[in-house]
Amino acid sequence: MKIKSNFNSILYLLLIISCFSCAKTDPITGEKILIEPSPDKRAREAADKGGGIFGDISKGKTSNTFDFATSNPLWRATLKSLDFLPLLTSDYSGGVIVYDWYADKLNSNEQIKISIRFLSNELRSDSIQITSHKKICDENNKCFISKLNDNFSNEIKDTILTTARNLKIEESKKEKK
Repeated sequence: MKIKSNFNSILYLLLIISCFSCAKTDPITGEKILIEPSPDKRAREAADKGGGIFGDISKGKTSNTFDFATSNPLWRATLKSLDFLPLLTSDYSGGVIVYDWYADKLNSNEQIKISIRFLSNELRSDSIQITSHKKICDENNKCFISKLNDNFSNEIKDTILTTARNLKIEESKKEKK
């Protein structure tokens, strides 16, 4: 019976100590700060504030969240510039557009495939990354795939950026009216 009584006393003592640890003192103002004892509620509050276990670590940095596709000039410019290519997949939230193999009517043995990753919403040359491949097939349908040089990808990037700038200028002219 005495062991049970001691156990209950220790349990109550731990409960009281844990309640004291739920309130901390702000070192600057000296005010008591109550801390939510439930980890689930604390996590939800932190997520609602935009922080996590490390706080808001993205302050002052560019965001990885993307605007809605119709308001993003880079996204629209890419679709407009490469509209002749067959679209394989696009994932706006993931920031990726992948086009299917494309062959010119004059040379059907050579095909190209282009993939575009959006790294930022900003209208800059480092906001998109373009990867292009070339597939050459012989008469026996034996195909070889190789990555195209950066010059080809840079030409596509320049075309997309020029189109995006033009779209942005058109938007700003419409807003001024």
